[in-house]
Amino acid sequence: MKTLYRKFINATLLILGISIMIAFVLANWVYMTSTRERIDQQNVKIAEEVASSLEQMHSTTHLSFKAYLDSISKVGYQIYVLSENGEEFFFGEDFSKKNLPDEAMKVIDGKEVYHGMDNSHSPWMMMSHFSNELDNTVGVPFTIDDQDYGLYLRPNNKMLFSDVHVIFAWFFVAISIVSISGVIWFAKHLIQPITKLTEATREITRENFNFPLNIHRKDEIGQLAESFSIMQTQLQHNDEARKSFINNVSHDFQSPLMNIQGYAELLKTQELDEEHQEYVEIIDQESKRLSNLTKQLLLLTSLDQKSYPMKLSVTRIDTQIKETVRRHQWRLEEKEIEISYHLPPAPILADPELLMTVWDNLLTNAIKYNQTGGSIYIQINLSEQYTIITFKDTGIGMNEKQASKVFERFYRVDAARKKDGTGLGLSIVKHIIELHNGNIEVESEIQSGTTFTLKLPIEKQLEE
Repeated sequence: MKTLYRKFINATLLILGISIMIAFVLANWVYMTSTRERIDQQNVKIAEEVASSLEQMHSTTHLSFKAYLDSISKVGYQIYVLSENGEEFFFGEDFSKKNLPDEAMKVIDGKEVYHGMDNSHSPWMMMSHFSNELDNTVGVPFTIDDQDYGLYLRPNNKMLFSDVHVIFAWFFVAISIVSISGVIWFAKHLIQPITKLTEATREITRENFNFPLNIHRKDEIGQLAESFSIMQTQLQHNDEARKSFINNVSHDFQSPLMNIQGYAELLKTQELDEEHQEYVEIIDQESKRLSNLTKQLLLLTSLDQKSYPMKLSVTRIDTQIKETVRRHQWRLEEKEIEISYHLPPAPILADPELLMTVWDNLLTNAIKYNQTGGSIYIQINLSEQYTIITFKDTGIGMNEKQASKVFERFYRVDAARKKDGTGLGLSIVKHIIELHNGNIEVESEIQSGTTFTLKLPIEKQLEE
């Protein structure tokens, strides 16, 4: 996944690259339309002055010829002289390529000026000005002692760059480095509060409404952070109000439900006809289901509190699971479910009461949604850091979409799963496991069964 920071840097570098390309194209256009011809004319003028000086010299010996042109080369020029007899003379920096085109030979044969710098066909256009080749010169004719010569001249590339040019080059390099570094710093400074807002959003999904933002800006991001903080406070207030309401209502429900159950039990002892006895049974069952629902709501709202008082002690989870199996033995026999387990000693630091709720919920589900005559297998595996507990049944199972939602509150898959259920059991299980810094996963297949895998740290790390 590409982050906004990376996208910003890439976009900046892309804009910089496109800007350089556009600048290069514009510079080439200016060079090709006006600058190249002007440079060519300037160098032709210099070459003509050198040739004129050679023709006017009093001494016309080769020694004077060479000495004069050698002195010219030292002030920043590359010079090539060709006589009509084919004699060659080179002065100054050596050329990388020494092949003259046929057009350049007209300097000697036809007394014409050669405009090699203006007629360059290099694909690099402007860069052709720096090509160190003999055909990238200007040529003019001159005559000494009735012998025709061609003088080919171009500026020496090494002499073109003076101290000022070097200073300006380093100046532009420094500007580029500082600009790119500044863009990277600015991007990081810009993205940092967005990253904090993303982290705060994730914490809100975990019902943590106290994540500190610490964003103090006066721009649009600052306004967004301020609005987010207001939303965070409001969500916290709503969440606390919701939990308080559930807690109060659940408490208030318990007293009348206990009365209903008591009177239902009393009526069951009376001699009633079959129809009325059935009604009493329904009242008793429904009141018990509502009582169970309110108890689970109370437990869930208690677990939601950040300051839930965990009563930690060394707990043998293998012993707890065996006790849970014994308590539900009558239900296993009623559905003819075969249960087997591999439970080696597994002591961990945990809240024993909460873990008993976990085993009770998982075993109850495994029995409730199992096939008649099915089986349940419970296993404990130990590693250096974790205790891994597996509950596997041969029940009705779930598809992938249903399994992904099974830990959501009040979620029940279908009509077959709604009997005697509240949709809170597995949500409570997941919450308790997370309180112990563990995790729980589910694998299921329709009509093949379901497997719950829990991973608990052997020693729970307490938050400071």
